[in-house]
Amino acid sequence: MPDFNLTPVTLSTGVTLNVAAEGDPANPAIILLHGFPESHRTWRHIIPELARTHYVIAPDQRGYARSSKPAQVSDYTPDKIVADLIALADHYKIDRFTLVGHDWGGAIAWMAALTRPDRIARLIIVNAPHPYIFQKTLFDDPAQREASQYITKFRDTSLDQGLIGAGLERFFGTTFAKVLTKTVAGQDKAAYLDEWSQPGAMTAMLNWYRASQIVVPGMDETPERPAFLDAPFPPVTQPTLVIWGMQDKALLPSQLEGLDALVPDLTVVHVDAGHFVPWEAPEAVVHTIRAWLGG
Repeated sequence: MPDFNLTPVTLSTGVTLNVAAEGDPANPAIILLHGFPESHRTWRHIIPELARTHYVIAPDQRGYARSSKPAQVSDYTPDKIVADLIALADHYKIDRFTLVGHDWGGAIAWMAALTRPDRIARLIIVNAPHPYIFQKTLFDDPAQREASQYITKFRDTSLDQGLIGAGLERFFGTTFAKVLTKTVAGQDKAAYLDEWSQPGAMTAMLNWYRASQIVVPGMDETPERPAFLDAPFPPVTQPTLVIWGMQDKALLPSQLEGLDALVPDLTVVHVDAGHFVPWEAPEAVVHTIRAWLGG
């Protein structure tokens, strides 16, 4: 398994992130953002391949592993995490770059592309829903609404009390490992449990869900529809590649419907994998990214 030297980087946003940086800094820059409940290790099979032609930056985002864990839920709103991304690029003196995001990292990548087109040159999304489509399907697609009920559970702060010791093992087996298409054991499992057991890590990771403004209706609820769903939504202007594991049980294929209207320069590639595509099918991810960047 690839092992990377992590460097603590203190950002102007006030947090310190552990960062893997690989490749020649003279090459084009590519920044990789992981999601829940992982770390830079999401990309452990991807980084060495991309580093052959790019300068690759892969942080442990705020709240994860041994990076800073601010105490308040409000410290995890997406705007603050986008600010971390830009501050990270500034630290490495990177102006414009290709941004890759999976899961929550992809949610941040969508927002960064929309709000900082001056810095994001190209966008690559791996199983992460566009904010407009995700919110729309939570109201209009019963299957997606049902698949997303775990978010309400994650927002319950009483959950945190049991996420220590044996509770982490249960979390691993009931809410993480069961959605994977590959078995996680040995060194991989030990690495996850080590990251999750860092003081405050589980609460900080779950605070990403609690800080989000996404409305997740209960199955028998009809809450007021968010106003932005009935108004024009700004387009993503960057060339965008979406890699989608079609066996994803949490984010259904409805997340791809209508995406071309919101992303004019769009390429979508389907992969035979579940949600955690970057390490379930790393060869497909690397091949797809290389082909697209080359094109």
